[in-house]
Amino acid sequence: MEYQITHYDLEQGALEIQYIEEFFGEFPRKKTAAEIIRRLQRRAHLILLASAPLPDDPGLVVPVSFKVAHEIKIDETEPKLADLVARLRDYVAFDRRRVLYTWIGGTRRDWRGQGHFRALTEQQEWWAIEQGFDEIVVKTKNRFYEMRGTLDHLRFEVVKYERNTTDNAESKVYLSKKLAPELIRTHRSAKTVVQVPV
Repeated sequence: MEYQITHYDLEQGALEIQYIEEFFGEFPRKKTAAEIIRRLQRRAHLILLASAPLPDDPGLVVPVSFKVAHEIKIDETEPKLADLVARLRDYVAFDRRRVLYTWIGGTRRDWRGQGHFRALTEQQEWWAIEQGFDEIVVKTKNRFYEMRGTLDHLRFEVVKYERNTTDNAESKVYLSKKLAPELIRTHRSAKTVVQVPV
């Protein structure tokens, strides 16, 4: 199977992500395009979206999976990112290294288990290595079992676990993957990547 991936610029990508997030019932609060733009502008970032035909109408191609990532630095001033860096400081080396944070992403339920998220992750890794990043980090919750399993298959390692004292399902799990050029040789997804705008 060949995966169809689009690499979007900030403005159009933010609108696409706002649209696809409406298909995710498990996300308690959807991101707006304005919120995405505010977070990503003036920092290195990546917006990827995978598309696939509808099973009952193969002529109609729809967005099925997405990934949004951006650089985080030791001297973050935005409160949420400063808090994230503070929580990771003892587990991820930021000094003289570039760290990419996978902020949001997922695959629509009817397309899960078909490799779309793997293809996006491999494209993200290729881009990150090309851009000189040293590591990718991601945060999820203990209750997102499918996502944790996917990250395990993609060789992300747990670097920190923050237990929620009232509900362990709400505990936060931080994962990381070190980047090196030889990592590309382990990629196995055939994909076509289109840059928008060209």
